[in-house]
Amino acid sequence: MENTPMADANVIDEIVPAGRPWGHLIRQGEILRLVDLEGQQAVDFLCFDAADTNDRYSATNTIKVQGNIFVGVGTVLYSDRGSALLTVVADTCGHHDTIYGCCSEANNFLRYGVRGTPCCYANFCEILAQFGLDERSIVGNVNFFMSVPVLADGSAGSRTPCRRREAWSSCGPSATSSQCCRTARRCTTPATATTQRRSVRRSTVRRGSSAREAPLVYARTDP
Repeated sequence: MENTPMADANVIDEIVPAGRPWGHLIRQGEILRLVDLEGQQAVDFLCFDAADTNDRYSATNTIKVQGNIFVGVGTVLYSDRGSALLTVVADTCGHHDTIYGCCSEANNFLRYGVRGTPCCYANFCEILAQFGLDERSIVGNVNFFMSVPVLADGSAGSRTPCRRREAWSSCGPSATSSQCCRTARRCTTPATATTQRRSVRRSTVRRGSSAREAPLVYARTDP
């Protein structure tokens, strides 16, 4: 794949277990790389302006500005106030969801009639607490590696189309994610998150340059 960001050094390089949350401060010019290691895993993703965490990811602004409900190469993730938080600079999956949100205990009960299920909403609450935030900061999120087709009649349904895929994005926000916890479908494989400076090969956050890589998604922090 051409024009894939490379990095000089990893800031962090972590494997996030299935069903667990992850969060990290991504600095200006760094690149976040997400890898679905074994396939069939969705990554529920939120990001915030680190200088003011009240300014959080906005699905509405992101969808309206790009005129598309899918996230892919060139998509800018905008905040409530219209700030560019992250830009997707490379992607081998192609369709990432912006409309389905995260699974929650309440939603799982409404859909499946089961109480007490693990969920990404709880994961978000857990990881956001490390940044001094709480459930009031949870909004409609990006679901990396998950596509939600919308038909002409307005009906929609989720699927995870990618086997092993990576996502890269860049900007200067704090980012949090949850490995999908839905037990009604197969979302039980690990993923990696890496933070790097300059070129990147096998990690998640790095700083800019180009090269060829295996299937992945890169997001870059905007200057």
